[in-house]
Amino acid sequence: MRRIRVASHVHSEWSYDGRWSLERISNAFGRRGYDAVLLAEHDRGFDPARWADYRAACAAVTGGARLVPGIEYSDADNSVHVPVWGDISFLGEGLETAELLVSAERAGGVAVLAHPGRRDVGRRFDPALLRHLAGIEIWNRKYDGYAPNRAAGEIVRARPALIPMVSLDFHTARQFHPLAMVVQIAGDLTEESICEALRAGRARPTAFRLPATTLARAPAWQAMRTAELVRKRVARRARLLVQS
Repeated sequence: MRRIRVASHVHSEWSYDGRWSLERISNAFGRRGYDAVLLAEHDRGFDPARWADYRAACAAVTGGARLVPGIEYSDADNSVHVPVWGDISFLGEGLETAELLVSAERAGGVAVLAHPGRRDVGRRFDPALLRHLAGIEIWNRKYDGYAPNRAAGEIVRARPALIPMVSLDFHTARQFHPLAMVVQIAGDLTEESICEALRAGRARPTAFRLPATTLARAPAWQAMRTAELVRKRVARRARLLVQS
C-alpha cells in the first residue's frame, strides 16, 4: 500500500462559479504537497457529451497533482449536494437525492454528502440513505471555516463505515487551507486506485497534518470555533469599511 495526500472537493472553470483552469489547479496543489485532487464540478450545464470532454481534459493534464474528475450533484432546489467520483456515466442534472445515490452506487461511483451544515441539510437528508454513501464532509473549508462541523462528526462516529471527509470546496485562493485526505492506494496513482481506496474506506482526514477527527472534539473544537467566529466578525467589518 502507498499513502498519498489528496485535496477533496475542488471546482475548476468547468463549473459555472469556478475560475481556475485544470492546469492551474494541478500545478498549485502539486506545489502544496498534494498528490491528487478530487474535482467536483457542479452538475449544472453538464450532459453526457460535456462529461466525456471534461474527463478527457482532466486526463490530458500532467506534471502536477493527479486530477480525478467528479461531479457535485444537487437536488432540484439546490439544497442537498453530493460529490460523486468514478469512471461512470453522467447521472443527470437536478436529480432527487435518493435516485442519485442509488444510481451512483449501482454504477460503482463513490458518493459523499457535502457540507451538511449548509441550508439545514443535516435535517433534510434522510438517514436511511446513509448506507449509499462512502463518507460525509465533517469539515468544509468554504462553509465551516476554521472549525469542523461537530454534528457531522458525531454522525460519522456513530457509523464507522463512513469516511469522515475534510474538503476545501475550492473556488478561489481563499479556500486554500491545510486540509487533506490521506488515502492508502494499491498500485499506481490512478483514478481507479483512489476510488477503490475510498470505496474500501482506506482514507483518513487530516488538518495541519494532524488527525482532523481529534480536532472535531472539545476542547480543540471550541478553540477553533472561537477563532472562526472572530474571523467572521473581522471579515464582516472589513466588508462594511470597503462599502462605506
